[in-house]
Amino acid sequence: MRVILFTIAGFPIRSYGLLVAIAIILGVGVAYYLAKGTKYREHLGNIVFYAIVGAIIGARFWQVFFFNWAYYSQHLGKVIAIWEGGLSIQGGLVGGFIGGAIYTKLKKLDFWEIADILAPAIAFGQGVGRIACLLNGDAFGSPTGSNFGLVYPPGTIAYETYGSVPLFPAEVWEGQWDFVVFGLLLISKNRTWFRGFTFLTYNILYALGRFMLEYLRGDSPRFLFHWTAAQWTSMTIIGVSIVLMGYFYARSKLQLKTA
Repeated sequence: MRVILFTIAGFPIRSYGLLVAIAIILGVGVAYYLAKGTKYREHLGNIVFYAIVGAIIGARFWQVFFFNWAYYSQHLGKVIAIWEGGLSIQGGLVGGFIGGAIYTKLKKLDFWEIADILAPAIAFGQGVGRIACLLNGDAFGSPTGSNFGLVYPPGTIAYETYGSVPLFPAEVWEGQWDFVVFGLLLISKNRTWFRGFTFLTYNILYALGRFMLEYLRGDSPRFLFHWTAAQWTSMTIIGVSIVLMGYFYARSKLQLKTA
């Protein structure tokens, strides 16, 4: 775990920013492959640009105002310091989806069809991105109460919070779950589903895993039902996704009957 990997001419290269960049590049590579043979491949670069801009805004907004406002309200100068870490994946997903939806609306493209194609790539990019959290010492778990766990070095947020205490490897397990979701989505592509199924399944699976792993997190305030902001976000995503899945399924059946 190294917050700063090395320096170039006195400029620090932070592990978080570097790994996030690698995650985006690899995720885009997977997306480019999955879009092969579709009319959306030529739009991929523009979609990614809109999605990245929306993701950065959404990720920072979620982190600052939903997850850690107690800290940022006392350190307003840190609000824009995204290179130091502190990007909420959930906020990034919401912002990225909004950005992608804006582009598809402008170009009169089918958002749900594109989202189904790109869903596995999103899950893959998330899995790689969690490595950034591990190296940066954020998104950490709570104390395990035993000799098992990750012990973060000085200079990380985890160390500042708990010191040399073994913590649950919450961010590691979440990254592993992302890769499991990636594999399941690839398997599901062997069948033909109604529009929106793959993307909504991704949302449900990721949100379910995130909800459960939040019980092990040690970096988030808790609210009603002792849930974190991420758990409330996850439950909202699951609920909305199930409703939309039911709607799209019923509509597909009606269209087949009409045809």
